[in-house]
Amino acid sequence: MTSANSQSMKPATVAKKLGIYLPATPQEFQDSEISRADFAELQANPPEWLAELRRNGPHPRPVVAQKLNVSISGLARGGVEEALTTAEITALLQAPPAWLVAERSTHAAVRTEAQRVKDEAAKKDAKKARPAAE
Repeated sequence: MTSANSQSMKPATVAKKLGIYLPATPQEFQDSEISRADFAELQANPPEWLAELRRNGPHPRPVVAQKLNVSISGLARGGVEEALTTAEITALLQAPPAWLVAERSTHAAVRTEAQRVKDEAAKKDAKKARPAAE
């Protein structure tokens, strides 16, 4: 039986889990399989290249979407198809184009509605549980 630490992951999987843009990583990282122990070490003690990527980018689309407070689909609708650096994200936040303002509003409305639905479901569950407890 093999231990969990002997399993390896593809570089794309590790990059996704680390929240980094794979093409911006060193070639040796892109060409190697990463063991779970190596992955844990990257998380615990990131090398300088990883810290620099996390700090300045380029960032993958999920990270860009999170930093801009929009959905990944909203990025696509806004024409953002490529990875962005921290400086580019900051510039967008300082002088938001019309598409970003609209997408942030849409994203906030969707989150609000999702929370409302969740709260309603919780109330229904609480009502169902109450008669059984009495």
